[in-house]
Amino acid sequence: MQSKIKIGIIQFPGSNTERETFMACNRVGIEPVEFLWNDNPKKLSNLDGYIIVGGFSYEDRSRAGIIAALDPIMRQLTVESKKNKPLLGICNGAQILVESGLVPGLKNNQVGMALTDNKRIKDGHVIGVGYYNTWVNIKMSATSNRCAFTRKLKKEQIIKIPLAHGEGRFVIPKSLLKKIISNNQAVYQYCDEEGKTLDEFPFNPNGSIHNLAAVCNNQGNIMAMMPHPERTKNGDFVFHSMKDFIQQNNPITNHVLKHNKEKVELKKYKAVDSSTEWVVNMIITDNEASSVQNSLIQLGYDVVLTRQTHWEITTDGEKEKIMNKIESSGELYNSNKEFLSNIKTNEKTISILVRQKEDIYGRLKQESLKHRFQINGLVKLKRGVVWNLSSKRGNIETIIYEILETNILFNPLSHECYRIN
Repeated sequence: MQSKIKIGIIQFPGSNTERETFMACNRVGIEPVEFLWNDNPKKLSNLDGYIIVGGFSYEDRSRAGIIAALDPIMRQLTVESKKNKPLLGICNGAQILVESGLVPGLKNNQVGMALTDNKRIKDGHVIGVGYYNTWVNIKMSATSNRCAFTRKLKKEQIIKIPLAHGEGRFVIPKSLLKKIISNNQAVYQYCDEEGKTLDEFPFNPNGSIHNLAAVCNNQGNIMAMMPHPERTKNGDFVFHSMKDFIQQNNPITNHVLKHNKEKVELKKYKAVDSSTEWVVNMIITDNEASSVQNSLIQLGYDVVLTRQTHWEITTDGEKEKIMNKIESSGELYNSNKEFLSNIKTNEKTISILVRQKEDIYGRLKQESLKHRFQINGLVKLKRGVVWNLSSKRGNIETIIYEILETNILFNPLSHECYRIN
C-alpha cells in the first residue's frame, strides 16, 4: 500500500491561513503536516512537498515577505526544491518566494521581480490603493503539464477564487517578462468571466503587469500565487495537481531563464530646492527596525539600525501657513507616538533613504490633504524611509553594499535608494 503524501504547511510568526490550507489538503487526500519556522529545518527532508501559507509574516516588517525570505528555514526549502519537490506560496507565501528569488528561478536565486502595493486602475486613473478583498476570475494561461500546480486544469480554463492582499502587484522588467511569457511561466492571469485579460479594475484587481495572478519557476516545481485557492473548493485543482505531480515522480521541465541582475544604485540624495523635509521618529519601540536588525545579525552583520519616516513636501504659496495646516491635520505623523526630528549624521553612521518608485502611499496622503482637509498649495508629497546603520565592529562602509545586496532594505525592482550622508 502506497504511503500517504505528506505536505509541510510552513508557518511564520503572523501566518493566518493554515487552517484553510489543512482543509484543502485533506479534501484532495494529501496529509498536511504543520511545520513552524523555528522547527529543525532538517525535518523538511521527510516531506514530499511544501506550502508557505498566507498571512502577515513578521507583520510585513520592512515589506511583505522579506524577513521570512531571509529566515534560515528558507535555505533548507531551497535545498529541498532542488530535489524537484513542489513548493507553493500563497499570498504572503508568494511574496516570500519572490523575495527569496525562488520565483522566477534565475541563476543563484537572484531577485527578478517584486510584489508591491496594489494600484486599482480604471479608465487610466488610479481609483484605489492598498488592501483589497474580493472574488476574482483567473484563467490558466499555461499548458496542463507546465508545472506542479496546473495538471488538473485545461489551458484557458477559468476559475473563481478569493483574493485578499495589500501588496499583490507583480512588477517585472519588460525584458524578463517577455522571457517568462515565452517560457510559459505566466501561469495564471486575472480575467473577466469570458477569459479576457482586461488591464483595468475590477478585472485586474491590483494593477499587476500582464494581469499576473501566479508565476512559476523555470523548472515548474515552485509557484507564487496571490489569490487564495485554499479558501474554496473551486481552488482544489491546485492541490490535486500538486498531488498528481508527486505521484508522477516530480516531472520538472528544463526551461532556461536568464536575466541581467538589477544593479544596486546608491544615488546621492538632494531634495527639491523649494521643498521642506520632515523626519519623523517614534516615541515607542520600533519593532520594525528591531526585526530588520535581528535579521541582519543572523546573516552575520553585527550592526545597529534605526528607522525614520521621511517626507519631502513641496508647496506653492505661503509655506509656513501651509505647513502648519499639514501638521495640524495629523496625516503625516501621529503626535501621540511620533515626533519631528532630524537625521543624526556622523562618520560612523550611514543613512539610506528608500522610496517606492511609484509612491502610492505619498500620493494617497497628498490626495487626503488636498480633498479631505482642503489644504491648497501642496504641489508634491514624497514619502520614504531612512535607515540609519552603524557597525559594532569596524567601519560600516566596508559592508554597506553587502547589506544592500540582501535586499532587506529595499527591492531594486520596486524601490530606489539614496545616500543621505
